[in-house]
Amino acid sequence: MVNINLDDSKKIVMDISSTTKLNNGVKMPWLGLGVFQSREGDEVINAVKVALNSGYRSIETAAIYQNERGVGKAIQESNLPREAIFLTSKVWNSEQGYKTTHVAFEDSLDKLQTNYLDLYLIHWPKGAKSVETWKAMEELYRKGKIKAIGVSNFLMHHLEDFLPYCEVVPAVNQVEFHPELIQADLLNYCRQKSIQLEAWSPIMKGKVNDIPVLQDLAAKYGKTPVQVTLRWEIQKGVVTIPKSVNTKRIVDNAAIFDFELSPEDMTKIDRLDKTRRIGPHPDQISF
Repeated sequence: MVNINLDDSKKIVMDISSTTKLNNGVKMPWLGLGVFQSREGDEVINAVKVALNSGYRSIETAAIYQNERGVGKAIQESNLPREAIFLTSKVWNSEQGYKTTHVAFEDSLDKLQTNYLDLYLIHWPKGAKSVETWKAMEELYRKGKIKAIGVSNFLMHHLEDFLPYCEVVPAVNQVEFHPELIQADLLNYCRQKSIQLEAWSPIMKGKVNDIPVLQDLAAKYGKTPVQVTLRWEIQKGVVTIPKSVNTKRIVDNAAIFDFELSPEDMTKIDRLDKTRRIGPHPDQISF
């Protein structure tokens, strides 16, 4: 178990601005807003603005989400300095490859109205194509156009095949992670390699609200099952990016820094693991 604030010598006080230090020294917020399935235009613009106004400083999008323009517009209209926001995007599978990654990256920058990204990820593992993609990303990283580079949906065997080709070790691996899919071996492997794990679908599309163990813990702590789940993920040492376009939920999702789950309650949630996926298995994608 990786509990970031249960150190014997001192208690780490956290809030919505708290960050983890990536393997290259870049600081990444523990909590962010994901915008998967947030519609381009007013919907995603409003969601990002609500998040930024509520103290979020990490926004995660991707080329395939087709809402980068809205994310960029919201950031521009937030009046926050660009350097105050940790902005992530991803290169889609059809654009993987050395030359096409360069083109895709510049297209994302244009839509997001920025001249750099804080984090750029390979969206799904695509074997040799991803190695070519990584070479392009390493070049962009060295030029300072990306603060950190990483991967998404890479399992242990993908990383074992991929890492020998990397001059820059991925800073982040974003994977499906929630109480019913903990992937403890992958979490431990990434820790050993100094790769920060990041959770997508962290609340199982809201299904955590229906799990009795989480309902009981929510009652105990005076929180919601969603808040308990997000807190559990951060205490596991996993960055989390719940998605929502609902103002109240975006605000509520951030109210996880005023309580701490006990080791015993962390274990109760760990025991919910069923290796059950909501999204596609990385070895079975057809896109």
